Amino acid sequence: MRLNSGILYPGSTVKNQLIKKFTEGKVLLFNKPLYWTSYDLVRKVKIILKNKLGIKKIKVGHAGTLDPLASGLMVICTGKETRQIDKYQSEPKEYLAKIRLGATTPSFDLETDADRVFPISHITRQHVKDVLKILTGRQMQNPPQYSAKSVGGVRAYRYARKGETIELSSREIVIQMLKLVTYKLPFIEVRVLCSKGTYIRALTRDIGLHLGSGAHLAGLVRTRIGKFKINDALNIDEFERNLIFL
Repeated sequence: MRLNSGILYPGSTVKNQLIKKFTEGKVLLFNKPLYWTSYDLVRKVKIILKNKLGIKKIKVGHAGTLDPLASGLMVICTGKETRQIDKYQSEPKEYLAKIRLGATTPSFDLETDADRVFPISHITRQHVKDVLKILTGRQMQNPPQYSAKSVGGVRAYRYARKGETIELSSREIVIQMLKLVTYKLPFIEVRVLCSKGTYIRALTRDIGLHLGSGAHLAGLVRTRIGKFKINDALNIDEFERNLIFL
């Protein structure tokens, strides 16, 4: 039973059952809105749970960061299920990436303006397919300067936004699948299945280099994390409206 505002009656059976569910632990799938940070989504979920259920304190965490300029699947864990976050984070992730060829940006995406332009007249569909094949498999990847990688306790992007270049160590990643979805120059779309820790922006940079051009990420949607799929995800408004049924 609920009030018109959506707040559950204090002490109601439904409310107590929901409190137990979320504190004992639930896995929630969300479609993160564009421009939100991952923390924005976690904070909003926590606020909804506190306001709707009257929970004063509850653990809420996410299994894998998405940049503000990316949207798509995020796995949010509550209560005791937050203990499983590392397990979910280690699962392979799938993305749909829109890439603009012929120009680079310092951030490798649309956070910053283009700094260099390159020819693309020599690029063909087959050329792109050949490069994607080369970049499939186990490899070492250099993270972007604009990344959340911690250096001396400070996020790398904080240095980058001040115009400072720092040395970031490369890490081993695995690109399990890299498939061309659409080809309409200067844009291409690729589907990527990759290991934990892969920077799609850095992969975009490498695609541009291998094509003898430049490239930056023009859009990114995460579609899968392990067994979890974007088709099963809620947006934050749906979560708030349907809390009682979860």
